[in-house]
Amino acid sequence: MSDFTLRNGIIVSGAGEPAEGALGVREDRIAPGRGAAFDLGGVSCVYPGLINTHDHLQGNYRPPVGPRPGTYYLTWLPWDNDLKASSMFQERSNLSREDLYHLSGYKCLFSGVTTVNDHFPQKFNAAILPTLPVRAILEYGLAHEASSYDLKWGDGLEIEHRRALKNNWPFITHLAEGFDEEAMNGVNYLEKKGILDDHCLLIHCIGFSDRDIEKVAAAGASVAWCGFSNKFMFNVTCKIRKMLRAGINVSIGTDSAATGSANILEEMRYDRELYRSMYGEDLPAKTLFGMVTVNGARAFRMDRRLGTLEEGKLADILVLKARRDDPFENLVNAAMEDIELLTLAGTPIYGEHRFLDALGGGLPRGYTNITVGGRPMFIKGDPAGLYRSAREKIGFKKVLDFLPFEPEEIHA
Repeated sequence: MSDFTLRNGIIVSGAGEPAEGALGVREDRIAPGRGAAFDLGGVSCVYPGLINTHDHLQGNYRPPVGPRPGTYYLTWLPWDNDLKASSMFQERSNLSREDLYHLSGYKCLFSGVTTVNDHFPQKFNAAILPTLPVRAILEYGLAHEASSYDLKWGDGLEIEHRRALKNNWPFITHLAEGFDEEAMNGVNYLEKKGILDDHCLLIHCIGFSDRDIEKVAAAGASVAWCGFSNKFMFNVTCKIRKMLRAGINVSIGTDSAATGSANILEEMRYDRELYRSMYGEDLPAKTLFGMVTVNGARAFRMDRRLGTLEEGKLADILVLKARRDDPFENLVNAAMEDIELLTLAGTPIYGEHRFLDALGGGLPRGYTNITVGGRPMFIKGDPAGLYRSAREKIGFKKVLDFLPFEPEEIHA
């Protein structure tokens, strides 16, 4: 059972201003620790584990597939056709669904994400998600999209929404992902169905009108912003400044690596530059911090358990090397190599060897060692073996930029 304390860290709790202090872990919760103590020396920032509110874990592969040069998509549908006709899709098919999901789990882990939504129906992912090294939630109702040409995931909008209400889950759907008449009528469609409310987590929303933004704000619905993927596919993103000014709870999603950024760290940096280019003003790092922590927890209706470092909440903790004086800027400018420790519900799942005492001393069963940024690191599972196996199945030395290490060379 976990029982340890992180001392002399810059604690960025999300429930107050950052301050140097200590954070304790007991079992799976944030609570005063009584066991091993680790002195961070005032040179590490301690954050809640990050939350990615939109990914497709089966789809994380490179290179991205997009429109022909000089063109952009009107809706997501022609992209789906291009994907399935692409050489990338054919190459990816050499890997099993389990391979792709576990590679995606490590995509999350290596960027400090402890909680993610896989936007697929539970009948496809329910057996796999609990085996991943991070928390991929199963508590959601969903639809692919509110249009006649969506992929008909789940049991239908009304049934999935009723299930979400009954269980106090989010109801998650792509919405207004494009600019044809149906896509741009998405908010009205949900409204007429009686399912536009505070359980809704709406993905992309690039076709929203100003009136749509007003309705979504009034309903208390959340939005997942996926700026990189939006620009890559459509050359625009949502009206993000108007959404923020309307008081909408905005979180950040990466979308899959087939169109999106490599990981949540890259997504934060890209979205900030996108905002600057659109509006000629900065998007504060503190705002971005909220989008990948407490806002994501609210969107998932999990903010009583996740999103801040408050006593009694699950001990999902990210420790980063403090390279910037401002801890919010430190997060937004962080690289995968800056992670010093990551815990999931109190259990260290990735970290420098100096934190091994939090796991009882030596390397526990089910963990392996890898080298990241020149540092020996312990990690839950065997990502190096997974990476080597994937390369063998693909048939060459494939490089996936969301994995920040090079496994040992494969020998015949």
